[in-house]
Amino acid sequence: MAILVGSMPESNKIFRVGLTPDFPIEAEGRYEAEVADKFGGHTDLTYDVMPGYESLDDYDAVLALKIKIGAEELAGVSRTAVIARWGVGYDSIDTAAMTSADVALAITPNAVKRPVAEAILTLVFALAKQVFLQDRITRRGQWRGGLAPTICMEGRTLGSVGCGNIAKEMFRLAKSLGFGRYIACDPYADPQEAAALGIELVSMDEVFAQSDFVAVNTLLNEKTRGLIGAEHFRLMKPTAYFINTARGPIVREADLIEALREKRIAGAGIDVFEKEPPDTDNPLFELDNVILSPHGLAWTEEISRDNTREACDNILAVYRGEAPHGLVNRDVLDKPGFRQKLAGYR
Repeated sequence: MAILVGSMPESNKIFRVGLTPDFPIEAEGRYEAEVADKFGGHTDLTYDVMPGYESLDDYDAVLALKIKIGAEELAGVSRTAVIARWGVGYDSIDTAAMTSADVALAITPNAVKRPVAEAILTLVFALAKQVFLQDRITRRGQWRGGLAPTICMEGRTLGSVGCGNIAKEMFRLAKSLGFGRYIACDPYADPQEAAALGIELVSMDEVFAQSDFVAVNTLLNEKTRGLIGAEHFRLMKPTAYFINTARGPIVREADLIEALREKRIAGAGIDVFEKEPPDTDNPLFELDNVILSPHGLAWTEEISRDNTREACDNILAVYRGEAPHGLVNRDVLDKPGFRQKLAGYR
């Protein structure tokens, strides 16, 4: 159902926002109130659910749940100024093509960091305390039978592949748990900022070899696709756990399955898959040393609220003729065509 806010003024200068068609299907009840609150009261701004992606250039801004955008989709687009992602992942968006088309891409880094960091620590606890195994044996009528000793966090090493927004929040929350070390690999991390947070920047091999828990906290792009595989799982302690809440294709899933089957590592917590949704015969479903969730562990009330607010704020910045705070393709600020769009909104 199309949604419309405000009455159109007599002038034709209307800032039009399109919501991608998947919002009413996949996020019903999770975005409407916040969108109305943010966009309401602007008589020269309207919004509605897009009839289809082919109507992209009917809008000044697009609020996108999921969207695939490349040069083909952007061909002939002249009106659109910003695509605001409801979230932080943009592996399905060609940022160079966006810049070439004078379109900004904005994401919501502030909204996602706490829910995803909490999701990672949820898996850390569930794996360390064998929560799901404890539940299964109790339901079978066993009393402590088949349980190996669980572990505490104190003195353990928490490692991260990536040291960006989410990883830093994970480390911040984990500080109170008494881990002995916090280590990460990230060629783009600021060493001084990491040191101030008590994070040691080490090589990727060291993260896998020294950590008791390895969490994946990096974007999916051409450099990170298939980044993690058998050579890394071989470095891990047999008592260590692997956690991925980032993107499935960062990990070579077949290599992870082999490592779990052969008990080279103690277990894994997996919220994301190479193919989503995964096939029903995915071998991960048969393993008892892995905890699985459907890319939904961070799908909290707060992330729905805050993703919507932050994405709308990115759009409203452009509406005012300003650069959005969550801007990804910063090169677009140097494009005369994009600067002209911003100037036209002031």
